[in-house]
Amino acid sequence: MLTIYNTLSKTKETFKPLDGNKVRMYVCGMTVYDYCHLGHGRSMVAFDLVTRWLRKSGYELTYVRNITDIDDKIINRANENGESFDALTARMIDAMHEDERRLNILPPDQEPRATDHIAGMHAMIQTLIDKGYAYAPGNGDVYYRVGKFVGYGKLSRKKIEDLRIGARIEVDEAKQDPLDFVLWKGVKPGEPSWDSPWGPGRPGWHIECSVMSTCCLGESFDIHGGGSDLEFPHHENEIAQSEAATGKQYANAWMHCGMIRINGEKMSKSLNNFFTIRDVLEKYHPEVVRYLLVASHYRSAINYSEDSLRDAKGALERFYHALRGLPRVAAKGGEEFVERFSVAMNDDFGTPEACAVLFDLVREINRLRESDVEAAAGLAGRLRELGDVLGVLQLEADDFLRAGAEGKVDAAEVESLIQARLQARADKNWAESDRIRDQLTAMGVVLEDSKGGTTWRLAD
Repeated sequence: MLTIYNTLSKTKETFKPLDGNKVRMYVCGMTVYDYCHLGHGRSMVAFDLVTRWLRKSGYELTYVRNITDIDDKIINRANENGESFDALTARMIDAMHEDERRLNILPPDQEPRATDHIAGMHAMIQTLIDKGYAYAPGNGDVYYRVGKFVGYGKLSRKKIEDLRIGARIEVDEAKQDPLDFVLWKGVKPGEPSWDSPWGPGRPGWHIECSVMSTCCLGESFDIHGGGSDLEFPHHENEIAQSEAATGKQYANAWMHCGMIRINGEKMSKSLNNFFTIRDVLEKYHPEVVRYLLVASHYRSAINYSEDSLRDAKGALERFYHALRGLPRVAAKGGEEFVERFSVAMNDDFGTPEACAVLFDLVREINRLRESDVEAAAGLAGRLRELGDVLGVLQLEADDFLRAGAEGKVDAAEVESLIQARLQARADKNWAESDRIRDQLTAMGVVLEDSKGGTTWRLAD
């Protein structure tokens, strides 16, 4: 039985969909003004993992992840580049999708864009005004009246009285309360804008997700997810807007994934301590990066370092060595490993324990491969099956283990030398065999001899 840690209740809860076996999940996506950094990759991979396990468990999932394609950062970057905001966002969306494909992230079922939901934002804002939760001071802006929403702070456990300490109203704002936040921004010179009942302008960030989520999934849905940095104020404000507008509970469960940290600080563009996904993939195989992101529990922070990536690479090499040389057959046997894996994943998507099961399965494959190839191959199929839940271990073993060899060694030359060494061994010419091994070692090639023959990979 699946349990999920609900940020709203601060406890693990047995997961029960609102509508039978159907699950509706919304995740806050990217603000597309720059290339995705590894912190964005953490969120995308975390909820890809959730998606895979829900579907593996038999749920009918509708997964929605939005795109924020209009906001201050987008406008500023487009102006810096001397291009239109929509030209910038189109390029960055294409780049994001490329990053996702390389990290084996399944596309969401729906990917709404903020600029396609302007009319829905107008409708929700007007509803909030009519109910007294929002006000238009007459300068083109519309604000949400935080003090009127009784449940404000229930997600983040923040109190309005504490938030007001130190809060202030900027000179150019017409707020009634410093905690009030903008729903609609009046137009400024040189900015893109849309007509509205309150004058030309553009939406505030928080209203975008309230409208896109309820439009795609209904007024109440099962799971709302995102990075832990969005818990306040973004998700708190989404709750306030949505529940004030509909009178219903917005999301049944809230999931927040941990951040990528560098030297103890959150990886972010504002701190200028980030690595883009494509930067990291220049040095490391995509599956190594993905394994780094799934091997830690989704709620925990990941400390990014070269050592952590090397550890991820070493783990995958161990898995692929177990798969190497065994025929690809359907998963067979190893039901006890499946059961342990399922118990781990059903406990709030416990990937560290799930990965430990894979290592135990590898030991059993290696134990059997010399005595019972058929049984070992069946377990290898099981390893791939469980690895697929994590989004890894679907490549041919040699393709992964020799990744990066192109341009470093001549594969045909390596194979020729291996055959020459095998002949020398058959002739009992041990000196020649050792000389060829030393030649290959000098080329950065590691040989691995087994009953099935000799294979090779590049040295680390």
